[in-house]
Amino acid sequence: MIRGKDLKYSAVTQHILLNVRHTFNVAAQDKIEEIRQRLAKGPSFQDFVQNSDLPKEEWKEYGGDLRRQKGENERLRLPPWLKTAIPMGKNFAKIKNQLQELKLATVCEEARCPNIGECWGGGEHGTQTATIMLMGDTCTRGCRFCSVKTARNPQPLDPLEPTNTAKAIASWGLDYIVLTSVDRDDLSDGGSQHIAETVKEIKLRNPNIFVECLVPDFRGELSCVKTIATSGLDVYAHNIETVEKLTPYVRDRRANYRQTLHVLKEAKRFNKNLITKSSIMLGLGETDEEVEQTMQDLREAGVECLTLGQYMQPTKRHLKVIEYVTPEKFKQWEDRGNMLGFLYTASGPLVRSSYKAGEFFITSILKERK
Repeated sequence: MIRGKDLKYSAVTQHILLNVRHTFNVAAQDKIEEIRQRLAKGPSFQDFVQNSDLPKEEWKEYGGDLRRQKGENERLRLPPWLKTAIPMGKNFAKIKNQLQELKLATVCEEARCPNIGECWGGGEHGTQTATIMLMGDTCTRGCRFCSVKTARNPQPLDPLEPTNTAKAIASWGLDYIVLTSVDRDDLSDGGSQHIAETVKEIKLRNPNIFVECLVPDFRGELSCVKTIATSGLDVYAHNIETVEKLTPYVRDRRANYRQTLHVLKEAKRFNKNLITKSSIMLGLGETDEEVEQTMQDLREAGVECLTLGQYMQPTKRHLKVIEYVTPEKFKQWEDRGNMLGFLYTASGPLVRSSYKAGEFFITSILKERK
């Protein structure tokens, strides 16, 4: 039996213990939050690991499944030709740090591009490139292959972004810059004026840099297309992404296969000196005949440069890979693109729309034209 004095002592003890626990929990939570913030602002895992060249298997001897059968839910194992070295190097770190300081986004990071180390670091061609994503990191559309965040009403545009972007690019000493953007259907002009202003700011600081704009379809509004095409850029890019049959399944419902072709054709009409460019992802279930037709449609629309690359599922909530296309098959598509008359066809498992080797080639063409 607990006496009154003991009961009072027990109550005081419990009160003290509760206060201690509460204080400890609050302090622990504060410390955890502090660590989270430091981790968010600090170096990523990529900054600590060192580059290593993994021994490559003979591709022809790879025994894994390359195509997911109908009804299968398991993700396909990544074949050896899609495994890349972890990005590193002085120029890579320099660009990464300055992007964080100026609060600029790149599609290289947001879309988890496997070629980020090669492009930011200069690679074998010596042409350093980067792809800046304008108008924020949140898109108004929700394509089923893309890992960029989506929302109906993203944050307002940053009026300083064109100037900050131009300053950063000037300090990097790049030869070729790609400006891309999220879709901004919430804006009356889709953000076309904002992109055009950025191009002008970049050219003002470095008239010799080559600027490619990988832009949305602007809902097919030709006034927006004209704003971009006449802004002073060198390459007008807009991706068709996939074949016509798969477009409603792969892309946002507001995107349209025929609209994409029309936008590319009209961009060339507004500025005949432009190089026009588009990209196709393979591995989503398309047939060879459908890929062939898409390539022909792009040529008929006046597109001069084409890239073909492997679709890679960015997260579990995105479309699964139906097939991993072999490097040999990609080479066949490259040969076919050249036969169809494309000025340049970059085709390979790791090729992306903003692809380093392609930009090196386009840079050479633009220099010859000037």
